[in-house]
Amino acid sequence: MPRSGAVLDQAGEARPTDQRRGPRDERGHGGGGPLERVTVNLIARASRALERVSALTGDSKTDIINRALQVYDYLEDVSANGGAIYVRETKDSDLQLLKMFL
Repeated sequence: MPRSGAVLDQAGEARPTDQRRGPRDERGHGGGGPLERVTVNLIARASRALERVSALTGDSKTDIINRALQVYDYLEDVSANGGAIYVRETKDSDLQLLKMFL
């Protein structure tokens, strides 16, 4: 089942993230540029995460990895520019600073 969420804008207000709806084939797979084939060796934790996300969303492993790299790029950009990313794990929990890890 696809998940949706919200991110906080610069004013601290929640705004919805892009909602993924409909069958996987109907969702956009943007980029439009040439493809680059790469080989990755995943640690066990990353492999389990990839399987979990695929089961939750129905997305292909390629789509999941592409999306994950774009999110990682965004998080690194925010961090490099002095920003911070906060998450709320449940609707009733407090915001917590996201800590990047491997």
